[in-house]
Amino acid sequence: MSNDPSTAAAWTVIRNGRLVQPKQPMPRPADILIQGDTIHEIGAPGMPVPEGARVIDASGKLLHPGLVNAHTHGHGNLARGIGDRWTLELLLTAGPWISGNRSAEDKHLTTLIGASEMLLKGCTACYDLTLELPIPTLEGMQSAAAAYRQVGMRAVIAPMVADISFFEAIPGLLASLPPRLQKEVERLRAAPTAGILAAMGNVVKQWQGQGTPDSDYVRLAIAPTIPHHCSDEFLVGCRNLAHDHGLPMHSHVSESKVQAIAGMRTYGTTLTAHMAKMGIVDENFTVAHGVWLDDDDMRLLGDKGASVAHNPGSNMRLGNGLARMRKMLECGVNVGIGTDGSNCSDNQNMYESMRLASMVSKVQGPDWQNWITTDEVLHAATIGSAKALGFGDKIGVLAPGYKADVVFLDSRHITMIPLINITNSLVHSEDGGAVHSVMVGGRMVVVDHQLSGVDMDKLAGDAENAVERLERLNHDNHRLFDELEPLVGSFCPGLAAEPFHLHRFGACQHGG
Repeated sequence: MSNDPSTAAAWTVIRNGRLVQPKQPMPRPADILIQGDTIHEIGAPGMPVPEGARVIDASGKLLHPGLVNAHTHGHGNLARGIGDRWTLELLLTAGPWISGNRSAEDKHLTTLIGASEMLLKGCTACYDLTLELPIPTLEGMQSAAAAYRQVGMRAVIAPMVADISFFEAIPGLLASLPPRLQKEVERLRAAPTAGILAAMGNVVKQWQGQGTPDSDYVRLAIAPTIPHHCSDEFLVGCRNLAHDHGLPMHSHVSESKVQAIAGMRTYGTTLTAHMAKMGIVDENFTVAHGVWLDDDDMRLLGDKGASVAHNPGSNMRLGNGLARMRKMLECGVNVGIGTDGSNCSDNQNMYESMRLASMVSKVQGPDWQNWITTDEVLHAATIGSAKALGFGDKIGVLAPGYKADVVFLDSRHITMIPLINITNSLVHSEDGGAVHSVMVGGRMVVVDHQLSGVDMDKLAGDAENAVERLERLNHDNHRLFDELEPLVGSFCPGLAAEPFHLHRFGACQHGG
């Protein structure tokens, strides 16, 4: 690479690279002319450019649009690898232990870890459902936003909020606990509905009141965490806040069988149908996971123009099952691909998520014509995810008028040898190791495998110190989790063993 300052020049031309194109097996030689932060023209090698244009030599590089992570959790990076055999419900039980007592500096640090990993692995934008306990604050959201600004990455930040605790949200769970533990988990009860909505409203108004001059980089959204963890009053309040301020919404819907059963018991209908009844399901709404969506749910989402963030890694990691991406696409649902948080999927590698999305479709039945193609996977990880983020007209494509978010892959890296079909190689072979450099909005943010603006040694030291300190601060929460783990870990699988009209597990229904 050559001539790679961190600021976008008035005119930049990327020369001598080979461009990855949809449904084309081999990348073609092309030059990319960039004006400021936007692609102005893509032409033949050696095409004329304005005098004085900055030249970036991409010899030996394959160029593809920045990957877009449709669902992650910035707060989860400081808890990477903390659990092993955890279901989703055990992960939620561990929340106060693994995410509690965070300072503003911790919130910046945990987000910075994930942002750094994503950029180094070719991802230039993400939808971050971050958690701040006990309620979201402007300071906390700004701390997360500052991490993305520091590395030059795009993000939609959606603070997760709910007014019903996990133990109250699962029918029968609280009553199943011994009286002493019932009393202990009362301190985990959510803040009053009006108080949380007021706090969220304050964050949104102050955020937007600042003018957000970098809205092409960092935006805000609303994330009612899980539908049945929210009262109807709360869901309506979130909806009104989002609609009044033009913000998208994102929620974990039918991620696990426990959620799906809890939704039916609570509402007498599916979680998706209930969200639609609340006026939440529209083109600005994203379902996270959707493993246990039924056909009616998918048709409803498709009819409303909604999105699903497909997270195959964490769906398997937490034992939730295998989502039906083919059926979602057939129903007209916009599908993006995500990594989920590092506390439940262990990394922020979108190449791995693409590979898993392909593989998951292939173990759901022998009809190979129904399997997801690599072209569909790459489309979901770029264009589909970009649409879910609300950036659909700006990113996910290397074409004139789109932002210059470009990943430079080393064509001589082992994962690219031999190069027979570039899309197959990106989805099935690439693991992030070939990422040489990354441009976001005309600025080089990764050059020769080095991330600009981040001291990796300091990042590692800060993380180690934070983990040690937070473990001390959350000692009581850790102790409580240890007591709750066997109880929640038996009750919730028992609930999930009940009959349901869907089957999404990899094993057969009754074992064997």
